Amino acid sequence: MFVKKDPRHLYVQVIERLKKDIESGLFQEHERLPSEAKLSELLGVSRATLREALRVLEEEKVIFRKHGVGTFVTSQPMVLSGIEQLSSITTMIHNANMEPGTIVQNLSIIPLTEELTERFKTNDKKIVQIKRIRTADGEPVVYCVDHVLLECLPDGLESQLDASLFDTIERSGMTRIGQAVAEIEPISYHPEAFKALSCDTSQSLLSLSQEHFSEEGKMVLYSENYFRADKFKFHVVRRRV
Repeated sequence: MFVKKDPRHLYVQVIERLKKDIESGLFQEHERLPSEAKLSELLGVSRATLREALRVLEEEKVIFRKHGVGTFVTSQPMVLSGIEQLSSITTMIHNANMEPGTIVQNLSIIPLTEELTERFKTNDKKIVQIKRIRTADGEPVVYCVDHVLLECLPDGLESQLDASLFDTIERSGMTRIGQAVAEIEPISYHPEAFKALSCDTSQSLLSLSQEHFSEEGKMVLYSENYFRADKFKFHVVRRRV
């Protein structure tokens, strides 16, 4: 397991070696790594070199540390998805060759808040709020809070919430979603989402907020989705203009 000689900085070689060991399964997800003393001995490097490598790996979310306990391997993303095209969470999970599922927590009609009134720009007094946990092969991976105009929902909605809400709205025949405006940011804690997804303090979430518009330009759906950052990884294709 000793690091081989090459012209790169030694800590870079250590980073590459540890990544390979994780990818090969030598170190499993959530497994505690050997102590710094043992690991530096195994790699044939100084403690200072090892610490620099571990610092970089922690910044890259390859490992995480629990104070007074040790250093652990982070879970690798289950779902890799581009976000250039508008698609549902159900489709993302299907494309990762996993079985999507849904746990409905709450379906209710609520008064429009000032924020939602501003977003939807509607004279309606109430809106449908849906809270769901989305699963991949039975494991909770996304917590969804959706707000939908009542007029855009089909009859018997309660029996259709185990699938994509996106598709359910379009199947009603009332509207077709043409585009969405999204904001994505990492968050370290959200009490509702953390509880729903059984997260611990070492984990983080990716918050994806999306306003969905019909082809006529009317906003019909506002979604707040909280993805487990250890299960989802998003990428964007950028083209030169």
